[in-house]
Amino acid sequence: MTTVEDLDGLLQVRGADDLEHAGGTLFVHLHRVARRLSGLGASQDLVLAALAHAAYGTDGFPSSLFDWQTERGVLRSVIGPDSERLVYQYGCCAREASWPGLAEHQTVQDRFTGASYELTAGELRDFADLSIVNELDVLDHAPDLEPQLREYLSDLVPRWTDILSPAVRDHAQERLGIPAGRTPEPS
Repeated sequence: MTTVEDLDGLLQVRGADDLEHAGGTLFVHLHRVARRLSGLGASQDLVLAALAHAAYGTDGFPSSLFDWQTERGVLRSVIGPDSERLVYQYGCCAREASWPGLAEHQTVQDRFTGASYELTAGELRDFADLSIVNELDVLDHAPDLEPQLREYLSDLVPRWTDILSPAVRDHAQERLGIPAGRTPEPS
């Protein structure tokens, strides 16, 4: 079996197919995000992280498949330490405290522990790419959230332009109808 097959089996055993999410189940959403990132040239570590990005729940999706305090090793043994670290960073992120100034401060506030930590340049790019592609998938599959989420992303993507990979940045700008090179409004 491959890592993806192992992860799929683990996610199904943990109930990802039973949790409702925009456009179907959490399992389906995880795969859509991973496919989109793969199509945009993401690394294998980022694609694996995308397949498990909600394993510990997220600030926007409280259901978890694994306990972040006791089961990180379970996920790490399947997807590897780099992918699991990104899954944790994504899941623990207190979005309201972290996302608005992320490009400037490069720091994530941990909603589980209250600690803050700075991401490396590579972690920052993967974190930002995963965050935006995830939100674009929600935008595509949750029409009731569309106006509010579109407005939020149309503000956020230009502020994150320097931390996103060029492929994700261009994809997000096209999907949101943001002119290339638009700079953010002063806050």
